[in-house]
Amino acid sequence: MYTEHARSGLWPLLLDALDPNDGEFRPWGSGEVFPEQMSSPASHDPAGLLAQWWATYTAVDDDDDMLDVKRRLAVTAPFGQVWPGLAAGRETVTNPEQLASEFAEAFLTDCPRTRLGLVAAPSGAEALTAVGWAGPCNYENDTAKFSAVVRDWENRFGARVVAVGFSTLHLSVAAPPLSEHEALLVAAEHFAFCPDNIWQGSRPYTLAAYAERITGAHRWDFWWD
Repeated sequence: MYTEHARSGLWPLLLDALDPNDGEFRPWGSGEVFPEQMSSPASHDPAGLLAQWWATYTAVDDDDDMLDVKRRLAVTAPFGQVWPGLAAGRETVTNPEQLASEFAEAFLTDCPRTRLGLVAAPSGAEALTAVGWAGPCNYENDTAKFSAVVRDWENRFGARVVAVGFSTLHLSVAAPPLSEHEALLVAAEHFAFCPDNIWQGSRPYTLAAYAERITGAHRWDFWWD
């Protein structure tokens, strides 16, 4: 279906739920989507957004922070509070649409109650805004900002939106980072985009450990608390 997008104009989204066994099938069956409240992805600069989010999430709050300054900066080492800039894109060798199809099949095997949504949108990134998905709402209410970043990843890394849940997002990635330096830069982008991937991911909760996990990985998964 991904290869048919150019003809049909419909982007296939696998729709996961907060609890697949719940009849409401949140957020899709419960109507917790807000397309009318979103701006346009084209209105936002992905590089500027990531730099802004990075500054917000690396700031040290002496009053409320559970970690002291040294341990807080260690989370985002080797960059600390300094935004390192965007990772360079990589040439796509693997066909992004074919990889997305393979990931979709695997996702359906693991989550058989997933439903299919067909969204009239230029890309998977823009489909997130078109359906009014509000997964990261505890951090930012305008999904178009996240769509702008994902659209940039589509161009730089051959990423494709495959599945989306209540507060989860799953991408296939045709050209993932392969070197330690590349992976650290991409990890910094992921932290700015979804800090819970590092703050509440797998131990140790550091950018460096996360970078190791995404090196060469052909799927990126995000979860917002």
